[in-house]
Amino acid sequence: MYKGQSLKITSAAAAELGRQASFAGTAGMMHIDLLEDSCGDGWLHIRLIPGSNNGVPLARTDGVTLYAPAEQLTLLQGLRLNYYGDISGGGFLISPPEGAEICACGAGFRSLPVNKR
Repeated sequence: MYKGQSLKITSAAAAELGRQASFAGTAGMMHIDLLEDSCGDGWLHIRLIPGSNNGVPLARTDGVTLYAPAEQLTLLQGLRLNYYGDISGGGFLISPPEGAEICACGAGFRSLPVNKR
């Protein structure tokens, strides 16, 4: 497991990750990575897919291990992954690490310039 200030997973997020992993046939294994937004301006958005996808273990809770690309571990430090669900659907939300701002959609973030921290 990655040492350091790891990504935190809420119990609601762990339950949904576990459900998605089981449905995909990769029980207990999900992968998170960051993709640059096509709009530019440094926004990074999370992508969650079933399996380990050759990643390294980043966080584990409630029977689910979240894997990530080794080269993105520092970018994922300090993130908090949550899940919300209601009658119209649901989705994953992130809380950004210190020194970052969250995108209006709740699934992306970018680092703030040093003079704005």
